[in-house]
Amino acid sequence: MQNTDTNPIYSIYEEIIRVPGYECDFNQKLKPAAFFRYLTEAAGVHAEKLGVGFQALHTRNLFWVHSRMKIKFYKFPKIGERITLRTWPKTIQQKLFFIRDYVVLDADRAKIAAASSAWLLIDSVSRRMVPSLSAGIELPSNPDLVGLDEPLERLGLAQNGEKRLTRTASYSSLDLLNHVNNSRYVEWICDALPADLINQNEMDWMQINYDHETRPGEEVSVFLNPVTSDPSLWALEGINQSDGQRSFEALVCWKKP
Repeated sequence: MQNTDTNPIYSIYEEIIRVPGYECDFNQKLKPAAFFRYLTEAAGVHAEKLGVGFQALHTRNLFWVHSRMKIKFYKFPKIGERITLRTWPKTIQQKLFFIRDYVVLDADRAKIAAASSAWLLIDSVSRRMVPSLSAGIELPSNPDLVGLDEPLERLGLAQNGEKRLTRTASYSSLDLLNHVNNSRYVEWICDALPADLINQNEMDWMQINYDHETRPGEEVSVFLNPVTSDPSLWALEGINQSDGQRSFEALVCWKKP
């Protein structure tokens, strides 16, 4: 990965990535979970440059939590391709949600993906959300600079679905905060989908909302539900088997390649 300077006008962080084989599927295309990993990591690097990264907040008993993410896929790059990722803070909503947008470009600067995400600040002692004003966090505001211009609403669709798999939160799935990493949930989502659905279609977009953290040793069962009103949509949710709380909810839209 190659990092470039932050744009001084819009405070855009840009990163060039060469797609590695280990992040690709059997079609040699970048996996959806890899997109999530790249975008999340870029957000963390940019936060460090803006003075609100992991270490800076850790000293104040604060940490960032990824709350919601929606990605629109225009094309999936293949192994060896060079892609450019751009991200920037966009605005603050409801005094709690820090909105950050993204675009991903191919070597010809054509858009291959666009995304919007919502982040929360959490007090590590009380485990409560901290409003932006109380935290004294100041980020660049770019409300007119849009990656994906769509609201990140609650989904509430995946209920009474078919249980497809159960995963345990263990070492490889945990992150710096000692809970399941957000991109790991995307891997579980893809593992829960029918093979024929993946083989015969291409993902158009995905939204995932992270509801409650999953701690080490806890088990999450992933339930899958087709949306009867629209055959291109599939709803999923992850239920923590230790307390019955929902770890995540997601909606995936498919299209013919």
